[in-house]
Amino acid sequence: MEYGNLSELKQEMEEDRKEWIESLEVIRHEFGDAGVREILRTLQDHALQAGVMLNEATLNTPYVNTISVSDQPLYPGDLKMEKRVENIIRWNAMAMVMQAYDQGTGVGGHIATYASAATVLETGFNHCFRARTEDYGGDMVLAQPHAAPGIYARAYLEGRLTDSQVRNFRRELGEGGGLCSYPHPRSMPDFWEMPNASMGLSTVSAIYQARYAKYLENRGLKPKNGGRIWCFIGDGESDEPEVLHNQHRRPGKAR
Repeated sequence: MEYGNLSELKQEMEEDRKEWIESLEVIRHEFGDAGVREILRTLQDHALQAGVMLNEATLNTPYVNTISVSDQPLYPGDLKMEKRVENIIRWNAMAMVMQAYDQGTGVGGHIATYASAATVLETGFNHCFRARTEDYGGDMVLAQPHAAPGIYARAYLEGRLTDSQVRNFRRELGEGGGLCSYPHPRSMPDFWEMPNASMGLSTVSAIYQARYAKYLENRGLKPKNGGRIWCFIGDGESDEPEVLHNQHRRPGKAR
């Protein structure tokens, strides 16, 4: 049967739609949200195999929140204060990169990378990342390397870096000391824990660092006292062969 427009189709299917919704509610009551997702995936797969295009389907998309708003816990921090601090750090990071360019030596940095990652990194520093203690192994953070100016700007606000170091971003041998462009413990042993580079290399490093930690724990060479490895990628790194090759591997404790 052919229908002239979508309105006619909806009217004809009204009773059927009610029955489907009632059935879906029964499934949810008996099997929960997991049951609803499973039946919808089954129907979607069947439609695709039958050649029905589902261009408007939003059953599986990164732009839909993974949990409902009602299930979200209250934010544990002071949003207003954290936003103010984040804006200061973002501004200082941008100023650091622009001043490096203004030196006229041909080196500078990336402005937009940290600007796009500032909120997630600040949330991590304020509420997720945990330092090493007597009872906890400590987390390791691999930020996207081009976002290093933001990490430096935060450390500067904390009083861990000097004015000279910040002014000499990407000039490690500058007068009064400087900062390396990409994170590396040989250049800054008291600051960075792992070397980090772009093009997806940090992802591989995080995966194998986590696997190696598990290896040491399972053989009694490292205490089983926790510790996560956080890796943040960007700038299209998810398309790099290093990432695509390792995405199927279990990352141990990496996040």
